[in-house]
Amino acid sequence: MFKILEKRKLSDMSETWYMKVTAPEIARNRKAGQFIILQVDTEFGERIPLTIADANAEEGWIALAFQAVGATTYKLSQKNVGDELPALLGPLGNPSVIEKKDGPVVVVGGGFGVAPCYPIVQAHKAVGNKVIVVIAARTKDLLIYVDEMKAIADEVIIMTDDGSAGRQGVSTVPLKEMCESQCPPSEVIAIGPPIMMKFCALTTKPYNVPTTVSLNTIMIDGTGMCGGCRVSIGGETKFVCVDGPEFDAHLVDWDNMMMRMKSFKPREQEDFHKCKLQAQADALSK
Repeated sequence: MFKILEKRKLSDMSETWYMKVTAPEIARNRKAGQFIILQVDTEFGERIPLTIADANAEEGWIALAFQAVGATTYKLSQKNVGDELPALLGPLGNPSVIEKKDGPVVVVGGGFGVAPCYPIVQAHKAVGNKVIVVIAARTKDLLIYVDEMKAIADEVIIMTDDGSAGRQGVSTVPLKEMCESQCPPSEVIAIGPPIMMKFCALTTKPYNVPTTVSLNTIMIDGTGMCGGCRVSIGGETKFVCVDGPEFDAHLVDWDNMMMRMKSFKPREQEDFHKCKLQAQADALSK
């Protein structure tokens, strides 16, 4: 069993949670960019992939960050410190490619996507790279991991759509400025909503700046069996969970990916609604 050591809300507005779980083997072997699969019950429940947001090999824990937007993530959000998860498998997926760069590495995190950026920033700093982090959200109440990023990155740029924190605008504004500067990025890494990652790719492409994205949001099974996470990369079909989750942003067929992601929305919303109703009914019966 995998005991929950810590649980806290990262954002009330988006139902985003941080959870620290005992998993010594995973903590010792994980690398930046990898993910785990967990199950919240033993009754043949849904297994979901979540990116590892942090880990401590000596203390034997990993950290997970997630949004309660579906039935399983809602059930996970109802777990408390001291509770145990019956199944947790990992690390899975290909790790991020971390190399020493001549110029700065720019990491762009949008919304909830900031959390999986954290171990990638850690890894780039560990090899001596200058790292600039762009954190973007619709409004200040949706910003997460700001203090954590400021503690390790060389520079943190905050962007909000409404200007309630940092600069007003979207993540591609400072990204374009850096691409046009005298010291352009050696690499850009973007994780967040698919539409954000698409426009980050469109922004960097004219400047020939290598750009990597993590497509973890489309994963379902996490082991390559279901085929739900297949994407077109440079005209070739790839599975995000086994071939990724990171890919060259300039080769991703973004429109196809975003169209396919909509296929699961009705079922996800229905299951989430049923799950919340059942939880309310269980609470009333006690």
